[in-house]
Amino acid sequence: MVESDDNKIQLPFSMESEPPFEEAYKALLENSIEDEAKMSNRGNQIVVMYEECELPLIDIGRLNMGELERKECKKEMARASQEWGFFQVINHGVSSKILEDMRSEQMQVFKQPFLLKTNHRYLNLVAGCYRWGTPTATCLSQLSWSEAFHIPLSDISSSFIALPTSLRSAMGKFAATVSEVGQRIVELLAEEMGHESRFFKKNCVPSTCYIRMNRYPPCPTSSQSQIFGLMPHTDSDFLTILHQDQVGGLQLVKDGGWIAVKPNPEALIVNIGDLLQAWSNGVYKSVQHRVVTNHKLERFSTAYFLCPSYDAVIESCVKPSLYRKFSFREFRLQVQEDVQKLGYKIVLSFGFLFYTYKDETHVLSL
Repeated sequence: MVESDDNKIQLPFSMESEPPFEEAYKALLENSIEDEAKMSNRGNQIVVMYEECELPLIDIGRLNMGELERKECKKEMARASQEWGFFQVINHGVSSKILEDMRSEQMQVFKQPFLLKTNHRYLNLVAGCYRWGTPTATCLSQLSWSEAFHIPLSDISSSFIALPTSLRSAMGKFAATVSEVGQRIVELLAEEMGHESRFFKKNCVPSTCYIRMNRYPPCPTSSQSQIFGLMPHTDSDFLTILHQDQVGGLQLVKDGGWIAVKPNPEALIVNIGDLLQAWSNGVYKSVQHRVVTNHKLERFSTAYFLCPSYDAVIESCVKPSLYRKFSFREFRLQVQEDVQKLGYKIVLSFGFLFYTYKDETHVLSL
């Protein structure tokens, strides 16, 4: 038997830990040939593939090495944010022990029986923090073959959330150090645009910033159909910081095609979110990315999402603005509505666009 120390839930340890993907999505899997014919042009029609490549690598330890090094480091981050929407950082100040402890605890959580993971009393978190698959999927191209725990930073430190001690400690250290990296990077990107803004520090709060622990199980059908570990998307935040294992699978759009990101064990991956593209007036790019499945290997990653309070208003820092100002609450509601209706978000290309120049419409990458 396995027992949660805090909640006294008892279930046989022999129960399957894997989410029932094949059973739950049997109809979609059986209709995979028909499904591929129906794949939308949201990203599945971007067919050009390049070989695995390394993201721009930036040593942010140089931020502490004098004014000239600091300026050059800022320029490199800004350039990568404009041209790639992604970059990786080394000498980031997050110790290998913190990252290793986080990964170890994460693996233990995902090993628990599926029925235990789906019971929010298991970790005493709010209902819905554990997610798997894609409930709204109507075709394989909308299915994400993965499971995840979505945990607000405020829950990690809350005395009302009865997390196991080792998990709370690992998540707490990871969140504290990675959030410092995120705040520093986003403020430097703002500074590079001439805005020494405290907006991010003031508005990004623990109740809306969160950690997402991801596991991508082996997908036995991945060699037969295009099933994603995480479907093509952009991030609905200011900034995301990712620590991934060495299995690989992360891909992003660059120059009209999908490229595979080569894992770097020393680096954290940084990517620009929709909100920072809107705030920067389209200077920094929120780029479409996805995770592809692996036929034999499971993959783990942990992501930190820098998000504002729901009432925070996002407004372009450059005038004239490409995007109208909007609150994070309004943005999230529109995203949820898009996903319910279409299976993916189109939120900023329509409801939040302000200007059209000649024949070119300025939209966020979706």
